[in-house]
Amino acid sequence: MPKNDNMLAILWMLNSGTKITAKQISEKLEINIRTVYRYIDALCASGVPIISDAGHHGGYSLLNTFITAPLLFDIEEKKALLQAAVIAKESGYPLNEALEHATSKLKKYSNQEQEGILSRHLAGFDVISRKGDPSIQPVLMELEQAVANDFSVEIDYYRASYKEQSENRVIDPYGMVYWNNKWYTIAFCHLRNEIRSFRAERILQIQRTQNKFKRSEDFSAREFFMHNLLPDVVDKDGLIQLIITGRPEALDDLCFHWFMGHHLKERTSNQAIFLLEENSLHTYVPYFLLSYGKSIQVIEPPSLKDKLVAVVSELMEYYQL
Repeated sequence: MPKNDNMLAILWMLNSGTKITAKQISEKLEINIRTVYRYIDALCASGVPIISDAGHHGGYSLLNTFITAPLLFDIEEKKALLQAAVIAKESGYPLNEALEHATSKLKKYSNQEQEGILSRHLAGFDVISRKGDPSIQPVLMELEQAVANDFSVEIDYYRASYKEQSENRVIDPYGMVYWNNKWYTIAFCHLRNEIRSFRAERILQIQRTQNKFKRSEDFSAREFFMHNLLPDVVDKDGLIQLIITGRPEALDDLCFHWFMGHHLKERTSNQAIFLLEENSLHTYVPYFLLSYGKSIQVIEPPSLKDKLVAVVSELMEYYQL
């Protein structure tokens, strides 16, 4: 283990609040006891208030005021970080190896009581997400570096259903967004001369270039992504009212959906009213509503009822062939 890691480990041990001997430290870290003395001296020289007590019940400890200072994590902070790490791993966090190293340190440098508490909290904490493609990890790592260091990257990118026809592009990654179990990069595309969203899993190859870019300080990848996902309505007078009744739990689920919830106008115990543009009302919405079966019912507009009947009829014809 590197010197800095060993010194940090000693600091964690001393932070437990109980005395510990140089022999115990050397055994736990598997280093020579003389090395322990050198590390203790180095910590003292850096200003760490280490108390050394001689005798049969002697050992090293930290000054109490230093233990209570917010230098190291308390048990609640450790629990929060470890549980957040579980969520990050399931989302395909690009720096997973570094994350594993960090969480192992949090567990390793906890006293026995803390280890028990952390184990109990982690044992009942699970996150289940869509199984990701492990081959995407190098792409995410390269994108993360490019975003942080303002490097343009060259990518081979394919659109949906056109994997055999990938396009070579140079992009300036402005940010990364995790949405609906998928990773995206928001980047300026040199080919299209505009800012676009790119699905990370559709990037077949990625290579850093020597070119650097400068993005606007007030640019937000999140705001750009959400604005494209849910653009502002220009003609509010042209919105159509959609009234749906149904079981309360089905309406709850419908109203919490990212798209439908954005257009929700009014909600009662057995009814929900939405305001939608005609295009989305007759294209995306019918297919989405069919997944709720008979748990909901469209009251108006009649045009949507007709569209639902047409979609179901097409499906019947398709499967009766």
